[in-house]
Parts: sequence; structure tokens; C-alpha cells
Amino acid sequence: MPYLFGGLVLLNAMTLGYYLFYQPTLSTQSLESARAEIVQPLPYTNSAKFIPPAIGSKD
Repeated sequence: MPYLFGGLVLLNAMTLGYYLFYQPTLSTQSLESARAEIVQPLPYTNSAKFIPPAIGSKD
């Protein structure tokens, strides 16, 4: 029984290594659209001017 368990652990490690390191990555349409959204800059708005002054300040 220990040999069977060890064999299964070894087979699992080999399968994981194959899928992590040797399998070629495939680009799908959703992946390409997500990359296109990430590459474009995000709009930035400085919202600090809309913060009310602290209570007790002279502003």
C-alpha cells in the first residue's frame, strides 16, 4: 500500500509539472480582450479637492 501511495504522489507531481512548465499556453479571445483592457491607461480623477475641510479648521 505505501508503494501505491508513493506512486500516485509521483504521478501527481509529474502531471502537475507537465501542466505548469511544458504545456504550451493558448491565447483565447477573452484573454486577448483582457490584455487589451489592461494595456490601456485608466482615467484618473483627483478627488482630493472634493473632500470637505476637517472639523475645526479655518478653511
